[in-house]
Amino acid sequence: MLDALMDGAEHPVTELALRAGVAPSTATAHVATLADAGLVDVRRNGRQRRVRLSGPEVARALEGLAAIAAPSMDVHSLSEATARDQLAAARTCYDHLAGRLGVAVTEGLVRRGVVVAQGAAFVISDIARDVLGPIGIDFEAVVGGRRSPVLGCIDWTEGQPHVAGALGAAVCALLLRAGAIRRRRGTRAVVLTEPGAAFLVEHLGVNA
Repeated sequence: MLDALMDGAEHPVTELALRAGVAPSTATAHVATLADAGLVDVRRNGRQRRVRLSGPEVARALEGLAAIAAPSMDVHSLSEATARDQLAAARTCYDHLAGRLGVAVTEGLVRRGVVVAQGAAFVISDIARDVLGPIGIDFEAVVGGRRSPVLGCIDWTEGQPHVAGALGAAVCALLLRAGAIRRRRGTRAVVLTEPGAAFLVEHLGVNA
């Protein structure tokens, strides 16, 4: 259920029950426990309860735990193999990019000098404004908000950090708005479009 919520969106309890393969009453009990622990927020919408992760720090913790004890990647059908490959290729980790695409974007940001790697962490460089502004990312909003401007989030499929924090969210939001990536229905996997690939190569230094 927590993995389903890693797309950063709200989900009905009934959908989470279906994704987890449990009865709705069981899912409701689990959601109550998660809410009591501060891991999820629950909102009533009429008779329906809608659930989302309580914040990006929860997503980072889940991704970190997955990197230590990665979820089973064993597959028993073609559909499971396809879903596994799609998640490993490109997905959202709450509100930023993960998987091979997320790591590639991170490496591009480092090459362009937007961020400087410090082990598994990152800091925003002095020239970041000059790179981010022309492509439509508000630099002042990234560095002046309540969130950390940039964080390193260990990618559980790639075993190396990808960019999270306000910068990671801004990059992901930009790519979604521009149609550079699109979400796959019913999963947090995303698809990189052909124009999106060209955009990433040109503006963010992503290795084609």
